[in-house]
Amino acid sequence: PDLDQEKQPQRRLYLLYHELRPNGSKYSYVLENADFEKHLELFARLREKKGGLLPELTFDDGHISNYEYALPILQSRNLKARFFITVGWTGHKPGYMGWNELRALHDSGQSIGAHGWTHTLLTHCSEKDLQTELSGARTVLEDKLGTAITTMSLPGGRYDRRVLIACEEAGYTQVYTSIPRSEPDSMGKIIGRLNIRGDMKPEWISDVLN
Repeated sequence: PDLDQEKQPQRRLYLLYHELRPNGSKYSYVLENADFEKHLELFARLREKKGGLLPELTFDDGHISNYEYALPILQSRNLKARFFITVGWTGHKPGYMGWNELRALHDSGQSIGAHGWTHTLLTHCSEKDLQTELSGARTVLEDKLGTAITTMSLPGGRYDRRVLIACEEAGYTQVYTSIPRSEPDSMGKIIGRLNIRGDMKPEWISDVLN
């Protein structure tokens, strides 16, 4: 059995974060900065041990804390994450990144993807609205950042066959969901993630990854 285990390719678990704050919050999707640092320390130990699932980091929405707090913490450990941006909020909605912050995030080597235009659930969209949420968001991100945008995170994790076809037609090669599942190294078109809440202790996350 041990030999069989050694032959198994490493699997990954994509973790979904949203907002960081210095002192945490009652809001379930907010994580305290110190806890995020503990998560990264845990991930570094797991990578060295080369056991269990390999953790990968993603952020949804484009909150300003992704630039103010997450980026410096990631850089201090030479780590990369994927940031999925709600394009219509960028530079308009208080508490979210502007284009200068988003460009700086991209220029630092972090990966940028789309998270729709208005964060509307895509399963509720008309064909015209899907165009805006998918093609419109991608076009503006590519224009503002000067790079190809080929990944999409589904608002609310909601999708059906129509949404997946629309994502492909809009030019996205990978679609990230909120379904918690591990992924093989050779990633497919649909990628599951574990939504991280503020009440999830590092010990619990360690048990999941192991």
